[in-house]
Amino acid sequence: MKRRWLWLLLAGIAVITLVSVWWRPPLVSVAEGSLLRIDLSGEYVDAPSNPVLARLFGRRQSSLLGLLSELKKVERDPRIETVLFDMSGISAGWGKAEEIRSAIRRLDEVGKKTVAYLELETLGANLDYWIASAAGEIVLAPASRSALLGLASEYLFLGGALEKIGIEIEYERIGRYKSAVEAYGESKMSDANREMSNALLDSVDGRFVAGIAEGRGLSEDEVRAAIDVGPTTPEQLLELGLADQIAFYDEWLEEAGDPPVIEGSSYAAVDPSALGFGVEAQMAIVYGSGAVVTGSGDVTRGGDRVLAADTVAGAILEAAEDPDIEAILFRVDSPGGSPLASDIVWRAIARAREMGKPVVASFSDVAASGGYYVACGADKIVANATSITGSIGVFVLRPVLGGLLDKLGVGVETLTRGQRADLLLGSEPLSPGAREVLEKDVRRIYDLFVSRVAEGRGLEVEAVDAVARGRVWTGEQALDNGLIDAVGGLRTAIREAKILIGLDPGADVLILQYPPPRPLAEQLAEAFGLGVRASQPELPLPSGVRRWLRTVEALPLGAPLLIPPFLTEIH
Repeated sequence: MKRRWLWLLLAGIAVITLVSVWWRPPLVSVAEGSLLRIDLSGEYVDAPSNPVLARLFGRRQSSLLGLLSELKKVERDPRIETVLFDMSGISAGWGKAEEIRSAIRRLDEVGKKTVAYLELETLGANLDYWIASAAGEIVLAPASRSALLGLASEYLFLGGALEKIGIEIEYERIGRYKSAVEAYGESKMSDANREMSNALLDSVDGRFVAGIAEGRGLSEDEVRAAIDVGPTTPEQLLELGLADQIAFYDEWLEEAGDPPVIEGSSYAAVDPSALGFGVEAQMAIVYGSGAVVTGSGDVTRGGDRVLAADTVAGAILEAAEDPDIEAILFRVDSPGGSPLASDIVWRAIARAREMGKPVVASFSDVAASGGYYVACGADKIVANATSITGSIGVFVLRPVLGGLLDKLGVGVETLTRGQRADLLLGSEPLSPGAREVLEKDVRRIYDLFVSRVAEGRGLEVEAVDAVARGRVWTGEQALDNGLIDAVGGLRTAIREAKILIGLDPGADVLILQYPPPRPLAEQLAEAFGLGVRASQPELPLPSGVRRWLRTVEALPLGAPLLIPPFLTEIH
């Protein structure tokens, strides 16, 4: 039976390989005055998407760069008169959402009519509506429930619960704002954590309200008043000036005069050169998404992306050695992780610059702690205003399990050689000597981190330490503190790279992925060869906790870590 399944798998891979090699998209005819319909639903990732694999494992993933590239084509296509964005649920963070909003706004600026059509059924539609508010017109399906309730963030502290079952959490941290340790070792939020968390929420909320006000032609006070009403129905949103029409898609289309419609999936086959694009330079894009870990690869066995140091550093150096590549874009969407892995990637960027290749880092939703470390040596750093970044600090957690073992009736005997060997034990608290070793180790890593940032940003160590100490910033705040060079998304980062190599900011460039995508058959064979984990029910935990558990699964236990508070999540 197993052999039969193996042959079926191999046959399937062969068929997919032949299709991927020989199939070519059909030529597309775009009529004058066309309406382009783009489905924005699904998960957006900072990585190349593979629709076949995504469907195979039941996940719809889209490349953010792919979407932005398509919208760039639309800007120059005189045949497209209207762009309708079909929105039925977007999975993205605030940084990616901001880039999608900006791309929609640019279409409006070049004279395209933009329409957001919302089919939503959720109370948590803040991000979806924020994106939609960039369009010139918002149309709501009659039965939509797209509540606009304002932003909220929630933090959990597990220290009291762990104490009840006999687990004590010992920790060392550098930086009073490095509050990830509080989630495990404390039962409430510290004053420093509260100060930082409120500042983050205020920053994102400011962008949220300002974006809606600008898009809808309202004052910020009017938007805040509308939010406080808590509109949940299409009628309420219409009455408050937050929408323009309530209609089904076919009804709206008929009222619009039934223009010729082309779907986004078909428009992807339009050749950019037919719209006047001419390549003046080639740039590499290297993705750094997920927890920062040592070794190679790009996903865990559970399917989550990782920023593996050997793979990412190798891609950066490969691009630097390619004579056809004139600049490197380093796209980071990472909460951090291993200090060693972070330093390996940092060194690769330093070497690329020594080889004469400018490097521009572009921050997505999150580029914090180790996610900031890996990029701090770039020539330029660009972050979205709502990106989560900074968190320059170090911590280590050490669970003491003696109390739990005692409750369970488990006897423990320990034998050591060396005055500091108890650092390796997990059943009893650290001795003063072992704690001193741990403190020095964490301090050493923090000092190295700060020195890397100071060198990369051209700042004094004291100046970096003043804005470090584990504090998390939004991109908007990071600009004020000298941690980044510009607020913006991938498009801004590409513009900065053009300037660095002496090109006009409006010049057309070709963006190539490094390392190049592997053949689909190879990815399938590897996935099945590793034994992809079966889908299992997730524990009924808040999404921030589940995300944290997936992140730390790939990290070494008991070692110093560079990650921000794991529950920094704004809805």
